[in-house]
Amino acid sequence: MTRMINSLIALILSIVLLVSGNTFLTTLLAIRLSNESVSADTIGWVLVCYSVGFVLGTLHVQKVIASVGHIRAFAVFAAIAAVTALIYPMAVSMLLWATLRIMSGFSIAGVFVVIESWFSSRATNANRGALFAIYQIVFFVAAAGGQLFVNIGDPANFMPFSLAAILLALALVPLSLTRMKAPHIEQAQRISVATLIRKSFSGVTGALTGGALISSFYALGPVYATLAGLDVARTSIFMASAVVTAMLLAWPIGRLCDRFDRRRLMFWVALATAVIAAAIGLLNITYLPLLTLLTALFIGLSATLYPTAVAITNDRTDATRIVAASATLLLTYGIGSVIGPIVMAQLINLLGPEGLFLGNAGFLLLLAVITGYHISHTKDVPIEEQEHFVPTMPETSPVLTKLDPRNDQFQASPEAMEMEEEQKRTHKG
Repeated sequence: MTRMINSLIALILSIVLLVSGNTFLTTLLAIRLSNESVSADTIGWVLVCYSVGFVLGTLHVQKVIASVGHIRAFAVFAAIAAVTALIYPMAVSMLLWATLRIMSGFSIAGVFVVIESWFSSRATNANRGALFAIYQIVFFVAAAGGQLFVNIGDPANFMPFSLAAILLALALVPLSLTRMKAPHIEQAQRISVATLIRKSFSGVTGALTGGALISSFYALGPVYATLAGLDVARTSIFMASAVVTAMLLAWPIGRLCDRFDRRRLMFWVALATAVIAAAIGLLNITYLPLLTLLTALFIGLSATLYPTAVAITNDRTDATRIVAASATLLLTYGIGSVIGPIVMAQLINLLGPEGLFLGNAGFLLLLAVITGYHISHTKDVPIEEQEHFVPTMPETSPVLTKLDPRNDQFQASPEAMEMEEEQKRTHKG
């Protein structure tokens, strides 16, 4: 295992630099737009363009990678992401920034496909569960750390944008120096959304809702914090605590998912999260520790909706089609991530900053109603027949779904098998 991790150090460093730079830039943009007195609905439309670009990227970047190779494609995508970060402070134009967000989302999707392909190429049946967990931990820690960079410099100046560009550009260095062989990328197979809805309407609804909630918070959470009177330093803590809590809640929810019916669990999680969101929106909390705690619980529980939706869907899907179903759920999550910020931005305009949480409470109540209806009208999957719950995060490309330990059709790459055989020989020696 140690040797495997050592072989992935370059990938891990690139992930840390990329994710921290990208999350830093997203929060920075939201704060800058809010400070420029741009309306919430305009901010929502601009920032949601990232999700549009990301979804398009996951569908099309494989063609670019196949034509020019992994290293060149990675260099192109990372360079585009870094350049867009440098252009933002040159002109505060909504049309320009919306275009840059689409370009950024597309390029970040491309970078993820390259990195996750390399990660997958090192996986065998013996280690892919560990690799899957390592990737997610690294991702969440980097995302939380990226929020804290917002404290460096005034968002009105060019310096923070330059720092984000530096982080994104530096992600090129470790991976460009790697001596690992470029892996083969297969086009992700998907089940049609209509077919998946027939198999698991609750799962599709959960993924869609999860996308709406998480995306709207990451896009508009800094706007809420600014309108609520938090300074930049407190806003960064406010956002970072939410990311950390999302990672910490994955384990206990996973334990519950393996012991109880998953649709019922999603029903109660949706209700509990709706109550928390409504409390934040209605009570107008100004005490920062309490606000941070409730918001962290809200986003932490919201982040469990997607992996629970994946588990619900997998319980009703043939083992041979788990990866295809997961890829379609990821696309569904992406659709939700486009819808969420647009709707929440309108509600912030109508109701003030509390509209963000009141709108999310409405989405959650709708999810609870839909889930409750299907619980009462369809049969449960017996607990003993449920697939093992695996914490999954949607802020990735479909490539990573192949590492899911529930994937019975996983096939290790020749490079990974060779490394495993060498480790066995070394152990015997």
